[in-house]
Amino acid sequence: MLDVDALLRPYFDQLAADVGGLELYDAHTHVGENDPDGFTQTPEQLLRALGGASARGVVFPMHEPDGYRAANDFVIEAAAASDGTVVPYCRVDPRDDAVAEASRALDAGARGIKLHPRAERFGLDEPGVRGVVALAHERRVPVLIHAGRGIPALGQHTVALSGEFPGAKLILAHGAISDLAWLWKVMPEHPNLFVDTAWWNPADLMALFCLAPPAQILWASDSPYGLPVMSAVLALRCALQAGLGPDAVRSIAGGQMARLLEGEPGADAGPPPMQVRPLDPHLERVVTHLVSAMGRAFARADPEEPIALARLACAVGEDADCAPVCAAVLELLDLYAEHRHVAPTDGRPFPPAGRFVVTALAVARTPEVGLPARPGAPAPTRGEAERGPGA
Repeated sequence: MLDVDALLRPYFDQLAADVGGLELYDAHTHVGENDPDGFTQTPEQLLRALGGASARGVVFPMHEPDGYRAANDFVIEAAAASDGTVVPYCRVDPRDDAVAEASRALDAGARGIKLHPRAERFGLDEPGVRGVVALAHERRVPVLIHAGRGIPALGQHTVALSGEFPGAKLILAHGAISDLAWLWKVMPEHPNLFVDTAWWNPADLMALFCLAPPAQILWASDSPYGLPVMSAVLALRCALQAGLGPDAVRSIAGGQMARLLEGEPGADAGPPPMQVRPLDPHLERVVTHLVSAMGRAFARADPEEPIALARLACAVGEDADCAPVCAAVLELLDLYAEHRHVAPTDGRPFPPAGRFVVTALAVARTPEVGLPARPGAPAPTRGEAERGPGA
């Protein structure tokens, strides 16, 4: 059986050692079996995934086309049985008596609220949204909001709500990729507005860590869509590469999330770096090809050609400054080649070996961050004709 967590854990352990220890608190996970997108996750699967990263987390229902009352109760019960590993959020549709359902769920033990404007097809100008945020302000609880393309005025509406209801902690998911181009400029004026890191592209994460106040960034995996170990390696390596120090990284990794769940105000984590060093041109080629591979994979197309080009871009020679990074990338791509035909067994429609490609992308984009000892890593001189096992 393929154990992705065990194979990637050395990268996380190296990160933890570099910053003096990490206590992870995942700001974004799901359970459910009825989401139309085909993903599923049981509470047992979530606890195993979090356990692979020694993490705690918040959890809420996946999309439930028939409504959320039963799903919210299920999540609250599952969290109560987790011995403190997860805390529950409720999920509501603002057009379906949302304030009443959120109030009921919060009274029953939920500690936050999830809104998904894209799945439920609403805008944040929907009257029910304002009622939910007003309730969150009154109860001093977080509201996690799916953020992505196709949601008009998402950022503007969120900023307005955060100003009107300062007691609510509004968290834009997925790196706030739809609005990050300008949102970072106004975040310091809205200290109750946060962004989670549940995203895969290092370009977006590097921009987030470089520009936004680190006190307003929360690590998240989006499990089952992301894997906690892999997501922590990706996000926290980018945070260090962007120039954030150990205290800021520990805040992002879980310290700030723990404070928010206790109803405390967020703690300051210092200023954002505002600029990063240029990437080595060899590594920029590797990153570009692996981003292309991920784009193909998300479109359910064959990613092998750009992965092969990334391998060739790693053949820089052992005297190159980036040789250790390229060797690590090749080793991860060997793991992908060896395991790419292993079918998923955990409710995820994508092959688990894809996690090695994402981690290779993260390593290539973060050359200044420490690497674990890898005595079996291939030399960075190998061409495509000399691929590893499983080729």
